[in-house]
Amino acid sequence: MFKFRLLRLALLLLALTSQANAQFAHTDHKQIVDAAGKPLLLRATNLGNWLVPEGYMWLFQGGPQSPSEIRGLVLELLGPEGSTAFWQKYRENYIAREDIALLHRAGFNAIRVPLQYSLFEDDGAEGFKLLDRLIVWSRAEGLYVILDLHAAPGGQTGANIDDSAGYPWLYDSPQEQEHLFAIWRRLATHYRDEPGVLGYDLLNEPIPHFPKLAPLNSSLEPLYKKLSGEIRKVDAHHILLLGGAQWDGNFSVFGKPFDANTAYTFHKYWTAPDESVLRQYIDFRERYDVPIWMGESGENTDEWIAQFVKALEKNNIGWAFWPYKKMEKPSAVVSIIPPADWAKIVEFAKLPRGTAHVEERLKARPEQETIIRAFAELLENVRLQKCRLNEGYLRALGMKADICCFTVYPSPVK
Repeated sequence: MFKFRLLRLALLLLALTSQANAQFAHTDHKQIVDAAGKPLLLRATNLGNWLVPEGYMWLFQGGPQSPSEIRGLVLELLGPEGSTAFWQKYRENYIAREDIALLHRAGFNAIRVPLQYSLFEDDGAEGFKLLDRLIVWSRAEGLYVILDLHAAPGGQTGANIDDSAGYPWLYDSPQEQEHLFAIWRRLATHYRDEPGVLGYDLLNEPIPHFPKLAPLNSSLEPLYKKLSGEIRKVDAHHILLLGGAQWDGNFSVFGKPFDANTAYTFHKYWTAPDESVLRQYIDFRERYDVPIWMGESGENTDEWIAQFVKALEKNNIGWAFWPYKKMEKPSAVVSIIPPADWAKIVEFAKLPRGTAHVEERLKARPEQETIIRAFAELLENVRLQKCRLNEGYLRALGMKADICCFTVYPSPVK
C-alpha cells in the first residue's frame, strides 16, 4: 500500500510538471525548448544601460562608471527635483514600445534585461511597473524576456556593473544574502505565472578574475543552491540560469546540476571568435546533459561578431549580444546621438570627485543653462526615433537590417 501511494504521488508530481511545462519554456536535456517542447535557439540582445546605467555608454571613460556614480553626477548637475524627473523620463524613453517592435522585425526572439536590485525593494516599486509594461510589449511581439540580476545586494563583483561598495561582500555577508533571497523571491512571486518570462539569470558575472578574489569561487555554487531553493518555494516554472565565476567564464566551479530546470550561461568578449573558446562549455553540456547559453558578447567589429555567431549556432548555442542601444558607437543595434553640448558634460564628469575637489569643480562647471539643455536633449536622443540604426551590426548577427521605418505608437501600453 505504501509503495502504491508513493507511485501515485510520483505520477501526480510528473503530471503537474508536465502541465507546467505545457505553458512555459523549459529545459529538456541539452536544449531549451518552448512550451510545446520545440527546441528554442535564443537570439537575443541585452537592454544594457536602461535600468543599470554604465559610464562607458555615456562616454564617461575615466569618470563615473557605476549607476551610483552616474546618479551622483546627475544630482550634482540637475539638483534633487531635476535629477528625479530626469531618471523617471530617462527610463520611460530609453526603452519604449517602438524599441520592442523593432527588435521583433529585425528577427530577435528574446531580450535579456539587466536589473538593479534597488528598483525592486517592494511590490509596488518602479522596477515592476517598468518590467510589467516591457513584458506586455514583448508578449505582443513574440519575444521572450530573461531577467538578469546585474546589480545584486552586497555586490557579486565589487566592480562598477553591480553598483557595490568596491568589494563583493555578497559571498561573506549573511545580511546581504538574505537581501538577495528577498529580491528574487519578490521577482519570482510576481512573475511565476508569466510564460513570457523565459527564465531568471540569478547573478550577472559573479566574481572577477582578480587573483585576490579567487578564494570566493568555492562560495558561488553553494550560494546558487540556497538561492535556487528560495526561488523554488514560490516558482516551479521558470528556467534558472547560472553563470560561472570570473565574469561568467569559469564553469569549473560547478558540480552536478542540482535543479531539473536549469541552464548554464557564459559570457565571452575579446577572444578568438571560433569553436576553440566554446569547447569547455560544450564539454560541460555533454558531461551533465544540460543546456548552455551565451548571455553576453560583442563590443567588437561586425566581422568578429559575424564569425562568432556562426561558431555559436554551428554548435547549437543560443546567444544574447551586448548591447541593444548605447551612445555614439556602432557596436549596438542602434546608436544614441550625443547632445550638442555633451562634450562639456563629459569633460566635467571626468574631473576628480569628492568634497576635497568642490572648488575646482565649481570653477569648471558648465553654465546651468548648458547643463539643462544637454540633459533635455539626451532625453530626446535616447528615443528610438532619434537613434541611428546600425545595419552592419544587424547583418553580422544574421538579423534583418531593412527596418528603418520605425512604427510610432501614440501612447505607452500600460
